[in-house]
Amino acid sequence: MTNRPKVKLAPSILAADFSHLASQVKEAEAAGADRIHVDVMDGHFVPNISIGPPVIESLRPITELPLETHLMISEPNRYLEAFAEAGSDSLLVHVEGALHLHRTVHHIKSLGKGAGVVLNPATPAAAISEILPDVDQVLVMTVNPGFGGQKFIPSTLAKIAQLREMIESSGRLIELSVDGGIDCDSAPRVVAAGARVLVAGSSIFRVQEGVAVAMASLLSAAVGD
Repeated sequence: MTNRPKVKLAPSILAADFSHLASQVKEAEAAGADRIHVDVMDGHFVPNISIGPPVIESLRPITELPLETHLMISEPNRYLEAFAEAGSDSLLVHVEGALHLHRTVHHIKSLGKGAGVVLNPATPAAAISEILPDVDQVLVMTVNPGFGGQKFIPSTLAKIAQLREMIESSGRLIELSVDGGIDCDSAPRVVAAGARVLVAGSSIFRVQEGVAVAMASLLSAAVGD
């Protein structure tokens, strides 16, 4: 079929083995990953603590893939420069965590980085209607943020479809991503709803057959091969 959508994979290192992080990132790159997704958590905005700029700085020399940094943190404005300087190619901020979202998005763009906004499951698509013309990417959380390995929330499918319509109406090339519980079961559903970038952690890095097999299976399921 020639009308299958182009789907990108963004392996999330939250689920990687950090004792072999470099090799796992290289394995994902060799298997055709489009970017590496880095989850940053502060224990305040979400009930978990993960990593900071030093990890991004350590990854930058070992991969040519874009490093997409998902800031699940309070007061993201305070840390934008640090993550940009560490080597992030794009910075994604939560609508719920950025008090002055327009200022934050344009701060990111002033740093020469891709700017994305993120919506939690309970946040409606309409929350980004005013900022949509200014962003490069919209990420829909399909679980409540904070922990990997959670179960996909099916009610987010309607929001993905609504955002696809909003993006098409805007006439701009804005990526629509999903993050949370993305596996071979949920992937075709989110793609059918309009998502084109799949962030996946456990279903890539915690599969016994290995990263390459996991990514091939996920992509095949997503596009209906």
